[in-house]
Amino acid sequence: MLALLALTLALFLALYATTLRESGRTMLAAALAALSLVVAGLVAVKAVPYLARRTALRHWAMKVEYEFTREGAVYLAVVVVIAISALNTGNNLLFIVLSCLLAGILASGLLSAFMLAGLELDFSLPEHVFAGRPTMARLRLANRKHLFASLSLTVSAPTPRRPKPPELDLTPKPAILKRPVYIPYIARHSSVNRSLDLTLPRRGRYSQEGLRVSTKFPFGFLRKAHTVPLRQDVLVLPKVEPTEEFYEILPFIGSELESYLKGLGHDLYAIRDFQQTDTGRHVDWKATAKAQQLKVREFTREDERRVGLVFDPRLPNAQAQTLDKFEKAVAFCACLAWHFYEAGAMLQFVTEGFEISMSPAAEIIYPILEKLALIEPTLGGAAGTQNFLADSLAERESFQIVLTCQPRGSIPTRQWGSSYFVFIESL
Repeated sequence: MLALLALTLALFLALYATTLRESGRTMLAAALAALSLVVAGLVAVKAVPYLARRTALRHWAMKVEYEFTREGAVYLAVVVVIAISALNTGNNLLFIVLSCLLAGILASGLLSAFMLAGLELDFSLPEHVFAGRPTMARLRLANRKHLFASLSLTVSAPTPRRPKPPELDLTPKPAILKRPVYIPYIARHSSVNRSLDLTLPRRGRYSQEGLRVSTKFPFGFLRKAHTVPLRQDVLVLPKVEPTEEFYEILPFIGSELESYLKGLGHDLYAIRDFQQTDTGRHVDWKATAKAQQLKVREFTREDERRVGLVFDPRLPNAQAQTLDKFEKAVAFCACLAWHFYEAGAMLQFVTEGFEISMSPAAEIIYPILEKLALIEPTLGGAAGTQNFLADSLAERESFQIVLTCQPRGSIPTRQWGSSYFVFIESL
């Protein structure tokens, strides 16, 4: 307000100085004109930098990308032909037509820029996303303009940037949004929500470095686009859908687990008839003599089912077939963890440089899956694997399921007693 008052005073002094000069009072007119310049200069020095610092330039200095469409290229070619004809012939009608065509291009650019102004974008995903499973994402586009609606908008992933130099090259993260989303109309001071069905094929971390909002309104000659800075990261967990290999191996794991857990209780629960799967040490000889048939004692189970998952990430080589087997092993380990989570077991997870102690599976299932989502193979021989397995399986009171890429002959015999080995090469 002070700046406006000062500029108003400077304008009044300048007009009054002009009146005095016309009436012949030159000296007074020069003094008032100089005072007017001084007041305007003070505003320029004091007020303008202060106002510039307070101005959020990002709201109006929006970086906009222009792109001619196929229709626009044809239209531009027609404009060039008419322009050449008008210059060669000097026909006024051709100049009028040319001016109308150029005005159409200008109007198309201005209206499309106006459609992109005042927009807010939000993109969200569920907390847990699994690879290969459809996931519902939510896209929200809001129009904050006070008077006008926004028409014919398209939201898509931004155009990939040029690759960085080799010394600065980082492993790119896959984009989340693959297909564009078309929104025909957003009223003023309102928003539009779109539910997107996304399927992210592989485990790992995905990143969305902003989204591109574009429009061809009104004539389709120009596509004007603006990239909204929007950082969205999501960790895609491995598949937990059982495969054929999982159904083939799971019965063997279950039988080994039951054999390991048999006889852990001490309190008598019941006496029943002998079955072929029972062990002879549980035969109750007194009840057998009395009933004249074999009877066995059943005990209560003192412990819940306790299972340890050990994942060996060491690979003998980095061939494509071996890496494909490694991905199958990661998915198999995730299926096992999910299976024991649904069974309500006590679970433990160990891999190279990472360990989760024995806990209820419901409490640690997602930390296990998150680790499996980011796990990477490491190259190492049989000696490194033996050291890793020796440390992982030492003094464990639970039944261990070990997934390893090493051959069968490299596993010491003493480690087979309380563990079940799943060899990656068999998956």
